[in-house]
Amino acid sequence: MSDLVSPLADPAERDAEASVRPRRLGEFIGQHRVREQLDLLLRGAVRRGTPPDHILLSGSPGLGKTTLAMIVAAELGTGLRITSGPAIERSGDLAAVLTSLAAGDVLFIDEIHRMAKPAEELLYSAMEDFRVDVMVGKGPGATAIPLDVEPFTLVGATTRAGLLTGPMRDRFGFVAHLDFYDAPDLEQVVNRSARILGVPVAGGGPAEIAGRSRGTPRIANRLLRRVRDYAEVRADGTVTRETAQAALRVYDVDDLGLDRLDRAVLSALVESFTGGPVGLSTLAVAVGEQPDTVEEVCEPFLVRAGLLARTPRGRVATAAGWRHLGRKPPNGIFGSGAAQASDLFSVEP
Repeated sequence: MSDLVSPLADPAERDAEASVRPRRLGEFIGQHRVREQLDLLLRGAVRRGTPPDHILLSGSPGLGKTTLAMIVAAELGTGLRITSGPAIERSGDLAAVLTSLAAGDVLFIDEIHRMAKPAEELLYSAMEDFRVDVMVGKGPGATAIPLDVEPFTLVGATTRAGLLTGPMRDRFGFVAHLDFYDAPDLEQVVNRSARILGVPVAGGGPAEIAGRSRGTPRIANRLLRRVRDYAEVRADGTVTRETAQAALRVYDVDDLGLDRLDRAVLSALVESFTGGPVGLSTLAVAVGEQPDTVEEVCEPFLVRAGLLARTPRGRVATAAGWRHLGRKPPNGIFGSGAAQASDLFSVEP
């Protein structure tokens, strides 16, 4: 559920996602501290008539990093250029992007931690001195040609802040971490999106959707559209609590927001491996998914919800995880979900 709108998504899905995206800082819901800090940064830059410091946004997918990058450009009244770390394979690719920027433009690099090393090193001088050195030729005859870059603001986004190098992180003047949303803020997100999409809501429908959205606005908007489909086809078109509950049962989203794959991982852990510990690769084979998918898509929410724990020996289902599946946890599982102390002294298989 982390990738709401992929390049292969239906055009209507992409249009819907774009239509509910906030365009100004005042429209952005949640992330109150980050929003206040960003407002000061941008207002100060506008008053001085200079580009603001480079901005690094970190946090899980779907929390609004791309939206904030677009808002930065809108608040500054400048152009926005969007690219991603994996797309920049060579330093020449980055040089072409940088030299095409106009004065004051915002360059947004998503998943910046995945940028190739040569391109990252080229970016250092661009961020500090607004200059890049392009190498022409190879071997002993290679020559560095300095090119000036118009003053710009880099907005970098990452879901894995720990993978950023020290030199890269140090070149950002403002670093912000986006947290998961609480239920009241997510309910505001759902209500706002419903107004924009023309979806009638009543009777606790938005609250029901918000409670199953895993603290993520992107998922809240996705679930709203699915509930809207159900309401229009099988009900009177209004999203109520009862309609939302019925719709989300059809789409295999339970009371905590677990989807089919989340429940498959938890069920395999409890039913096939008696709660664990079990290694990641073994668990992935049991549910027919790649280890990366289990680790990056399922585990973060299961751990945050207190249903699964990671130990040196492997993954274990917590007492809450057993109870969520309607099973009584066996003796020896602590209420906090930690594994037995004896499990903590060997290496995960």
